[in-house]
Amino acid sequence: MHGWIILDKPHGLGSTQAVSAVKRALRVSGAGKWKVGHGGTLDPLATGVLPVAVGEATKLAGRMLDSDKIYDFTIAFGTQTDTLDLEGQVIATSDHRPTLAQVEAVLPRFTGPIEQAPPAYSAILIDGQRAYDLARAGQDVDMKTRSVTIHALTLKSSPARGGGPPAKRVMEGCQPTDSGTPLRQGFALPPPLPGEDVHQITLTAHVSKGTYIRSLARDIALALGTVGHVTMLRRIKAGPFTLDSAISLDKLDEAARGGAIAQLMLPLTAGLDDIPALSVSPDEALALRQGKVLVGKPHTGLLLAMEGDTPVALVESSGPEIRVVRGFNL
Repeated sequence: MHGWIILDKPHGLGSTQAVSAVKRALRVSGAGKWKVGHGGTLDPLATGVLPVAVGEATKLAGRMLDSDKIYDFTIAFGTQTDTLDLEGQVIATSDHRPTLAQVEAVLPRFTGPIEQAPPAYSAILIDGQRAYDLARAGQDVDMKTRSVTIHALTLKSSPARGGGPPAKRVMEGCQPTDSGTPLRQGFALPPPLPGEDVHQITLTAHVSKGTYIRSLARDIALALGTVGHVTMLRRIKAGPFTLDSAISLDKLDEAARGGAIAQLMLPLTAGLDDIPALSVSPDEALALRQGKVLVGKPHTGLLLAMEGDTPVALVESSGPEIRVVRGFNL
């Protein structure tokens, strides 16, 4: 049981709760207790790809945290909340709504290296305390800006039209909020007329580690002369993992009761698809497992040492020397 379970995390569930669900499923399936960890936090509001590492794959969870992510998200214009999403209290309003052309024109300003201030309601440590704990206690939280990279930012679907309230439609698998704003966007409305205002817009963002989509939505709205907050956030890719390999908690539970949870797991190496393999002999594999340096194989960069089909170690090569970065006990 060394590998990855890729969850399609549902709305309202925290990442830690999702990890606990995988631990329970492993016990129910008869696999016993295993080390389990996730590869990138998702807010309870968010849904989508949550890589969960099991066994020796947990040694790669940190690398997954550093990987690029891709999100779909919806910005509702006209109100800003303290949490920058649906769960917060309204702290600012604006009657202004942008046009689709204005939205399209502003997106290049948020593509490439940018500076952004994380949300006050985030897990960032400030003087040893979580920012969200300080914010909930009513303290003013000074969030320092940080450098992140938005590799791509594009329109996802046709936006809601007009400056009035959002369309009150119930979509498959979704429930509207009290205001009628959907938690997830699964339909396309007629495209706005030239110059017509839009109430909300759905975008796709390919971002570097450390990027806060809620902050990105806030800053886009401000650049458009209004305010806004996130009403839908769905991660569609994390590192090499996509929704194609993600499973629901119901499917996880079903597999666990049938003792077939191993069939849902991806191999440990699935998290290293972008790393070239380095074939090593049994003697070289033993030396790497003992933490020794191999000499005589000129390579450059990060490599996955493999003894046949068995991962031995993640190694770093510089010239003729190969040193262990992370060893696997397999």
